[in-house]
Amino acid sequence: MELQEARKAGLAPAEVDEDGKEINPHIPQYMSSAPWYLNAEGPSLKHQRKRKSAPNSNSWYDRGAKVGQADKYRKGACENCGAMTHTMKTCTERPRKLGAKWTSKYIAPDEKIETIEFDYAGKRDRWNGYDTASYAHDIGRFEARDEARAMYLKEQQLKKLEEKNNSKNADGDDKDSEDDLKVDEAKVDESEQMDFAKVDKRVRTTGGGSTGTVRNLRIREDTAKYLRNLDVNSAHYDPKTRSMREDPLPDVDPSEKFYAGDNQNRVSGQALEFKRLNIHAWEAFDKWNDVHMQAAPTQAELLNTNYTIDKEKCNSKAKEAVLEKYGNAATKEVLPRELLLGQSEREVEYDRAGRIIKDQVNFEKFNLYMYIFKDYSKDRFKSVVLQEMDIPKSRYEEDVYINNHTAVWGSWWKDHQWGCKCCKQFARNSYCTVAAETEAAAADLMKANIAICS
Repeated sequence: MELQEARKAGLAPAEVDEDGKEINPHIPQYMSSAPWYLNAEGPSLKHQRKRKSAPNSNSWYDRGAKVGQADKYRKGACENCGAMTHTMKTCTERPRKLGAKWTSKYIAPDEKIETIEFDYAGKRDRWNGYDTASYAHDIGRFEARDEARAMYLKEQQLKKLEEKNNSKNADGDDKDSEDDLKVDEAKVDESEQMDFAKVDKRVRTTGGGSTGTVRNLRIREDTAKYLRNLDVNSAHYDPKTRSMREDPLPDVDPSEKFYAGDNQNRVSGQALEFKRLNIHAWEAFDKWNDVHMQAAPTQAELLNTNYTIDKEKCNSKAKEAVLEKYGNAATKEVLPRELLLGQSEREVEYDRAGRIIKDQVNFEKFNLYMYIFKDYSKDRFKSVVLQEMDIPKSRYEEDVYINNHTAVWGSWWKDHQWGCKCCKQFARNSYCTVAAETEAAAADLMKANIAICS
């Protein structure tokens, strides 16, 4: 005990095991003492260590190695070839008409079966067991295949170009045609490298998945977003996501813009429809409808479609009800006279029977009517004439015809232009040609009749 305490205090040298390694004196006895069945001769910590040999990560199975060959069939061996290392079900030799079990001839040698233990890195080494000598053979085979394919495509394109040149320049100079073929051959060589912008991407599988060919992010001839406006205070450019959400040139005419920011895509096209669909799903969920855009997108879209159809039907029914009750001023139907001329600034007095008593009328026209219709009663005819002449007046001149027109300017509308209805001209101060055309037509007709009679 005193020696053990001295070793712990560092006053005595530590104990040494069989391999000459020092044993830590602070290790408890139940760990340092070896079991009885190991028959340990002295103090040691070998029983605490892993007794397996260190695995070799570079080792691999000896392919095609044989260990021995028997002279006759052995019990438990393959019934087809006679080897002891496999059964008839897993035999890779050609099935015999009579197996080695019945003939005891041509016994196949036994395969070498090895058990290799790998460490953590060896189990996960994807290139473990790869034969590097076969790499050059595989690369040469691939290069020969690509070269043969390129030669075949080049021959096909040269044949097409040669036929095209022969058809166009059948009578041309041979030297010129050879130069053309040389230029075309150079074009063919350049066309082989047109897929430089393709990138292989692994998508949608558990282990990395099948490969799909996708284009690069942008064509290199396009102007980069951060070069459209070099002002440091312009729209922010995020180099990580390659996005510029704001408009880099807000003061430029929209018709001359080729790029208006990434936010432009969010408020146009299908993105806007998708946003409306999300908003409808949120509002429907707030009204206790079991709908979720991410969990059931088809259900949410169908619900939005049905809601839109029902809303349009309700709006159309309300519009029809309003038109049925109040009418539509945009239709071509002629409104009643009492509705069209029912309001004016003119003062009119009526009696108990509804007849007009006092009104501002043109008495000269009234006296003219009285002179023509002498047989009618004066009071009765006065009320009838006043009702017929009840035309509202305005502060502007009405029915003023100028330049021989029979209709006012503005009585004709066509192709978003106003004009006169009589001659259908759009110039406001133009001279009406209807009368001249009528006289010319009558003169031509008279000349034609005279010619026929004579």
